[in-house]
Amino acid sequence: MHWRIGMDATPRGIRPHIALFGRRNVGKSSLINALTGQKIALVSDVAGTTTDPVYKNMEVLPLGPVVFIDTAGLDDVGELGAMRVEATKAVLKKTDLALVVLEPAETLDACEKELLATLAAAGTPRIVIVNKCDDGSVPGALAEQLRGMDIAPLPVSAKTGLGIDILRGTHITQKLKDFEPGAILADLVKPGDFVVLVVPIDSAAPKGRIILPQVQAIRDLLDGGCVSVVTREHELRAAIAGLAKPPALVVTDSQVFRKVSEDIPKGTPFTSFSVVFARYKGDLATYIEGIRVLDRLKPDAKILIVEACTHHQMPDDIGRVKIPRWMREKFGPALQFEYARGSALPADLTSFDLAVQCGGCMANRRGILSQMSAVAEAGVPITNYGILIAWLHGVLDDAVRPFGLRLGA
Repeated sequence: MHWRIGMDATPRGIRPHIALFGRRNVGKSSLINALTGQKIALVSDVAGTTTDPVYKNMEVLPLGPVVFIDTAGLDDVGELGAMRVEATKAVLKKTDLALVVLEPAETLDACEKELLATLAAAGTPRIVIVNKCDDGSVPGALAEQLRGMDIAPLPVSAKTGLGIDILRGTHITQKLKDFEPGAILADLVKPGDFVVLVVPIDSAAPKGRIILPQVQAIRDLLDGGCVSVVTREHELRAAIAGLAKPPALVVTDSQVFRKVSEDIPKGTPFTSFSVVFARYKGDLATYIEGIRVLDRLKPDAKILIVEACTHHQMPDDIGRVKIPRWMREKFGPALQFEYARGSALPADLTSFDLAVQCGGCMANRRGILSQMSAVAEAGVPITNYGILIAWLHGVLDDAVRPFGLRLGA
């Protein structure tokens, strides 16, 4: 995925993901329209109008940029309905805040109880909303049942607007008040420092564009008061020679790790965008620990490449072409590779010897961590593109040193 410099939209991957869950016809789509003040979701009295998750980037005051996700009903029926329910459940793994939408019934049904239990087990923040409460009150039996579960429901009416401002301006804001994606690079350097960003121009970077992680790094450094110097790998030496002072950090595309490590002055801290995003979106220490399996990797090992987005494959694709080639050069041609795209993972992970996750530039942190957790539960080591490539090129300790880490013995 590529991003134009200067584009004013906050990337989806760093927006809090707010998903609406509930049975069919409880008013999820009407509620999302009321919250955003726009008709972004199709509304109908026919049960099951929303079939696939619908994502919409929005600006919600006073919170700021968010992603709203409208999902299919948890009580959908039939073979196709079951597939829709599975798609809805997949959204749970990337949800930063769940809006559980009920209607004024006498009691919760089985799918609603299961949903609330799943959210509690995952530690996912949630707000329980009772829609269609035009008179502003939750029926006594339902309110009593929810109180017994330590849940204080919020009565709203998407039809009349009752409670919508309170939900948007108070409840959602309060639940997400601590949501902060953190710094990408700026916490590694000081205001006024020079940071050199090495950006190769290849088939993965069409004319007029650079990839999203590079754009985000530049913006993060600007926010931190640093000076970004962007260059291709071929001009790196000249760029550094022209600086008024040595760079505090060099960040490179991991595909040119070796050349960059040879061209920078000895002792200059350096890392890669993939390693930076391994920390920003995932868990850097876990990825480093996962690389240890390479010391005992079998010649016919089975490797899972986990791609967070569904980009078009390029002739020199990093995950599908270069990493398999480099690993087979190191371990032999019998290595087996399988691929997972988007948020879905294979049902059986136990057959894999290693999982290698991309930088996740288009995914949110909760989604990346959810995948890491699923792999860990299967007992499979996991690492990241940048960590793996640094190890293959013999520069891993150098690449993680800016973060105070090392592979060690």
